[in-house]
Amino acid sequence: MNMNPMKDIRIEKVTLNIGAGKDQAKLEKGMALLNAVASATPVKTITNKRIQEWGLRPGLPIGCKLTLRKERAIKMLPRLLEAIDNRLREKQFDGNGNIAFGIHEYIEIPGVKYDPKIGIMGLEVCVTLERPGFRIKRRKSMARRIPARHRISKQEAINFMSSNFNTKVEAE
Repeated sequence: MNMNPMKDIRIEKVTLNIGAGKDQAKLEKGMALLNAVASATPVKTITNKRIQEWGLRPGLPIGCKLTLRKERAIKMLPRLLEAIDNRLREKQFDGNGNIAFGIHEYIEIPGVKYDPKIGIMGLEVCVTLERPGFRIKRRKSMARRIPARHRISKQEAINFMSSNFNTKVEAE
């Protein structure tokens, strides 16, 4: 931990997401899967653009997502990391302290049983890290940018994940 409590890094949210495209049957399976993994109700993601080649039009549901915050996110993240053997690659971290990784098969997550109705399916996990004071970019009145010295760098995110969640970060 730092001497300055405002420099402490914490998990803001963990987002689980499944893209299904136009396949509505896969979307329903994805909704059931996210509900089984996190025991919370996911929401459908809707297209905003028309992409003729893919047969997409605005208002068509193409995926589902689920956001976990606070204690639920902190409890869920070690299980999700265990599914990928606590190994992350350096390119899975972005410059703003966010981490994104995929889980190929949901049965790799500890505590989740195989469901024949769902079949074999994967999901994407996005972890958003923040520091105290990051509210200034989201608040309604006088929203401001986060100063460069207060942002979370890629290396700080790697150090946080290594020390708090015992993950091994491999270089490309």
